Amino acid sequence: MGNLGISSVHHIAIICSDYAISKKFYTEKLGLSVVREVYREARDSYKLDLALGEQYIIELFSFPNPPKRTSRPEACGLRHIAFQVNDIEETVRQLNTENINSEPIRIDEFTGKKFTFIADPDDLPIEFYEI
Repeated sequence: MGNLGISSVHHIAIICSDYAISKKFYTEKLGLSVVREVYREARDSYKLDLALGEQYIIELFSFPNPPKRTSRPEACGLRHIAFQVNDIEETVRQLNTENINSEPIRIDEFTGKKFTFIADPDDLPIEFYEI
């Protein structure tokens, strides 16, 4: 197979169980901005496009009664999303002010960089990785 022309990740799609709670988490707690919000009546579904700064990164979907996804123990498939941060301790402090608990800060054994995880309202792991 030749060069596919992939230049970057376009977006990550997340299906949530409670749209209002997840919308608040991603916008008010994590600070992502709303690009577009659409209610799709035929599917009884919201589609919320979210950006980090000027970069579109997440499609947040709601559907009636989505099945639960195994989060732990680690299951096959996409595992988590990771955000790059400059100061992991400051990130953890800010998360704490939002009443979001993080795992203890760890060190990546291969890069020596610090990282931690939180969980979104549906227990999706979210990593913060210090550059």
